[in-house]
Amino acid sequence: MSGAIVSSVVTGSPAGESGVLTGDEILSINGRAPTDIIEYQQLIDGDTLDLVIQRPDEALQRRIRITKGVGERLGLTIESAVFDRIRTCDNHCSFCFIYQLPKGMRRSLYVKDDDFRLSFLYGNYTTLTRFTEFDLERVIDDNLSPLYVSIHTTNPELRASMLRNPRGASSLRWLRALLDAGVEVHGQVVVCPGVNDGDALVSTFDDVITLYPELATVSVVPLGLSDFSHEPDMRAHTTAEAAAVVDLVDTYGSLCRELFGRQLIHASDEYYLLAHRDPPNAQELESLDQAENGVGLVAAFSESFSSFGHMDTLGSGFFQSVDGAPAWGYRAPRYSFGPDAATSGRPSVLTGEYAAPILRHLLDQHGYDAVDVIAVENKYFGGNIKVAGLLTGSDVQRATRDGGEDRLYLLPDLCLSEDLFLDGLRLEDVKANIVVVPTSGDALRRALDDIMQKVTEAQ
Repeated sequence: MSGAIVSSVVTGSPAGESGVLTGDEILSINGRAPTDIIEYQQLIDGDTLDLVIQRPDEALQRRIRITKGVGERLGLTIESAVFDRIRTCDNHCSFCFIYQLPKGMRRSLYVKDDDFRLSFLYGNYTTLTRFTEFDLERVIDDNLSPLYVSIHTTNPELRASMLRNPRGASSLRWLRALLDAGVEVHGQVVVCPGVNDGDALVSTFDDVITLYPELATVSVVPLGLSDFSHEPDMRAHTTAEAAAVVDLVDTYGSLCRELFGRQLIHASDEYYLLAHRDPPNAQELESLDQAENGVGLVAAFSESFSSFGHMDTLGSGFFQSVDGAPAWGYRAPRYSFGPDAATSGRPSVLTGEYAAPILRHLLDQHGYDAVDVIAVENKYFGGNIKVAGLLTGSDVQRATRDGGEDRLYLLPDLCLSEDLFLDGLRLEDVKANIVVVPTSGDALRRALDDIMQKVTEAQ
């Protein structure tokens, strides 16, 4: 177990004025050693703090007293969200995308977590197979809500088989306990063709309605399959299978509206695209709680593009409101935006194969017919991976190689994490005329307007 290691100190903050430095390890606060950033925030909420710290270059520990206003931010960012080691996943799901990653990627990409604290902080999904009575008490006592739970199927034997973990057969009892305690829970079902679809999916939806009606939302998403999967039973959906899932979700969604006054069960946008149907529009959506899981993402982007910002707030998890919590994983900073070296050229938007036709229609609808849309094929992962967020530097490099110097490529920052593509390449490695744009309709439209204005002024 390590302490809370300080990654940054705000100048002029109570911690900064008291002498806390970047790199210091906070061993205890008012006599207690926090195990995670949630407990850390609770401990720093008072007006007088007695910190015991270990400075990296010193043998002896230091004691620092900090006086601040009650509720005032301490002014520190902590390196990790969990200090007693992340609770890793001991399932071996055949559909797990981490098992489908090629070798040689960054080590952090291979970490599988199944930690309820990261579910609360960052919106990560947990199977609850490592959840305990002590964890339940912690969730209730600290009001760690909402949480995000991977359901996949409610059939105990099938769930244990899919998770390749005997505890998968019984771990949904914790879902019932969480709901009984009033915890807001969002669920997800990853559908694998021939495994948990068809009658098994019908049974899961029946159980959701009868056993877990308090669930806030349930997202239904298709299996993502790369060329690196070694599972013979895993395959991509056919168009007919995708359409069958959408029809089933629509049926149960209507039933939920009759029973509960809300849809509850939602298919991801990807399912509609696989079935060659239009995803729900903004008026048909009840919430964006599962937008990061693909439910309503198209509608949010389109609405944001059309109305300059409306419906542009996406996100789950509460790290922004937890004092000191680091931006981590999916929420790590995407790209260090600065002055763009490239400001001119024929604007060409780079995106994944799923989004390309939607984006083309959206641009034509609003008079941006002079803007090109380039659907970048994902050859790095292969399979049915066609979302923009999984594009790699090598994919982008290949798609822009023969474009010519007169093109100005607009790349969504969703492809990057801390300035890196998934394959470890940086933007400068691509060697193309690229401008990185925040992944929102509003940001894309403003970027296009700015580029086109500069082109007009140059003429």
